[in-house]
Amino acid sequence: MTTYAIIIEQADDGGYGAWSPDVPGCIALGDTEAEALAEMTNAIRLHLDLMRERNEPLPEPSTVSATTVDAA
Repeated sequence: MTTYAIIIEQADDGGYGAWSPDVPGCIALGDTEAEALAEMTNAIRLHLDLMRERNEPLPEPSTVSATTVDAA
């Protein structure tokens, strides 16, 4: 199984957007973090399925670790 990092950001309107640095152009939105994550997981799967159908090379994950820091 290949693992891709997903970034989730909160929008000014309170919703959430998700994207992956390894899967350009693949994004998802949700009203909550959990919804954005679920939508992004599905979006990546569908995106990769389409790439397979087109015999395109799948992107290699470049992110090996992610964390958050408290900068205060």
